Amino acid sequence: MEAARLPDSKHLDHLCAPSENSTGRDDAPHLSAPPAQMIHQLGVGVSVRNAAEFSVSRRRQQTTVGIFGSSVGAGIRFAIANIRVPVLIPTRDNTKLYAKVWGDGRPVVLIHGWPLTADTWDPHALDLADAGYRVIAYDRRGFGRSEQPWSGYEYDTLADDLADVLKATGAEDATLVGFSMGGGEVARYMSRHGGAGVKQAVLVSSIVPYMLKTDDNPSGVPQSVFEEIASGLKEDRPGFYGGFFKDFYGVGMLNRPVSDECLEWTRSMAMQGGLKATIDCVVAFSSTDFRSELTCFSTPTLVVHGTEDQTVPIDCSGRPAAAGIPHATLKEYEGAPHGLLVTHQRQLRDDLLEFLAG
Repeated sequence: MEAARLPDSKHLDHLCAPSENSTGRDDAPHLSAPPAQMIHQLGVGVSVRNAAEFSVSRRRQQTTVGIFGSSVGAGIRFAIANIRVPVLIPTRDNTKLYAKVWGDGRPVVLIHGWPLTADTWDPHALDLADAGYRVIAYDRRGFGRSEQPWSGYEYDTLADDLADVLKATGAEDATLVGFSMGGGEVARYMSRHGGAGVKQAVLVSSIVPYMLKTDDNPSGVPQSVFEEIASGLKEDRPGFYGGFFKDFYGVGMLNRPVSDECLEWTRSMAMQGGLKATIDCVVAFSSTDFRSELTCFSTPTLVVHGTEDQTVPIDCSGRPAAAGIPHATLKEYEGAPHGLLVTHQRQLRDDLLEFLAG
């Protein structure tokens, strides 16, 4: 069967710069909805009776944001950029994305992999927040606690979602960290939105630049593998995940780098995703070709990949990505599987903190 193809950066009039239909982050929602509606949209954890005002902290200074103030739009934008509780961020197509913001400092945006949620990043988010960074992690549309629209699971829309998260949270001078499928959002944001507001980029076990095996990408993964994934998801999704996540973490007869409880936790996250979103994203990450977008990474970039990654093999991802991205540094984790966020948590934490400080 011929591989399904999604639009890639070649359709853009100006590669590595915002297109006419996607002008950086300026076209992101300005969050100027009526106060009561906005509180409902944001889900900031305040009740209707106390929605008139709530306190936020910025640089250790306590500021009370009046929801019914004279500058409602600006006040809410300031509020969402500084609150430290989970929020629902409306995107430009009004899909609401669940996000959590921890800590204070320069922003680090963590983008999770397929088919998981922002909770995958929790141990790292805690360490980064404790180290003085403002950590923003959100559930991709269709997954976790975000809404599950019927469409929008190709990378143009997903990159627009990332732009809207950055806009809503006021993230400037940010570091984008994409795990697995999340690396695609980073790459498409750098090309489609010109890398607006980004200081650094990190790709961890990322699918960038091109996963699919083709004549000009012989190290890729055969199309039949992705067809089997889609079939397994349709027939018995919990059962499929039971085997998938063992490979994900490198679990074998003699090697158990994670506990059974970790496997079950991971599966429980995956089961929060909508089936339509889960299948559509398989098409997206397997068939989107980012090779022409590698030069759009105009910032220092850290590429981390395990040499024993059986889910996203390093020869079609980490190594060619690092070779094609200007100013990229490749760190290969010897023997590490795909899910090195967990199996090599301390090593990744130390490498992230060193890179962020650079």
